[in-house]
Amino acid sequence: IAKLKEQQEKQRQQKKGGTNAFSVKKEGAAQVVLVGATNTGKSTLLRQLTGAQVDIASYEFTTKKPEVGILDYHGVKIQVVEIPAIVDHFADTKAGPPLLSIIRNADLMVYLFRTAEEKALLDRELGDIDVDILIYNNQENFPDLLWQRLGLIKVCTKQPGKEKDYPPLPLPKGSTVEDVVKTIHKDFIKRFRFARVFGKSAKFDGQQVGLNHVLQDDDVVEFHVT
Repeated sequence: IAKLKEQQEKQRQQKKGGTNAFSVKKEGAAQVVLVGATNTGKSTLLRQLTGAQVDIASYEFTTKKPEVGILDYHGVKIQVVEIPAIVDHFADTKAGPPLLSIIRNADLMVYLFRTAEEKALLDRELGDIDVDILIYNNQENFPDLLWQRLGLIKVCTKQPGKEKDYPPLPLPKGSTVEDVVKTIHKDFIKRFRFARVFGKSAKFDGQQVGLNHVLQDDDVVEFHVT
């Protein structure tokens, strides 16, 4: 009965808006969440990746609410969210349910931990969440690892005789020229004649291709229309 009353009180507080301060609107091409026990370097990593001005201190539980920054990865904006420290029985804490909702909605979860016990804590509290996990080990090329794990490619478009457009378009791996066309404008496909591709997916720079050509990261697509 006591447990039921506790759950009812949580639901009542949520309806009153008591936990709305923990909501984070998704922005950019993808959302990445940083999770870990207290003092595992989440704030430091957030600042390194995004330049976000967050509090960094040696005492525990410095971060009280989600902190948000934007990683500019070669022109593609990726939202990075630092989640306050994960603790035992995280789902039963006052902030647990809304913070878990943010994590479940993310595209990638980054684990930060120093010991096997901290790793076990994360597995225990977050193990049932169906979000891909990347473990942070102070890798120098971490933004590249993030990009690879997100399963995206970036593609630039251009008009004949002009420089490529910037910033690039973020697309899922396996995307085609048709996907780029639809991203630009749904009616643009009616005027499409062919495209020329410069980059990894082309047999040679300027290869003429059709709508079903599969693109790769950093390709440039030049459109020819009627």
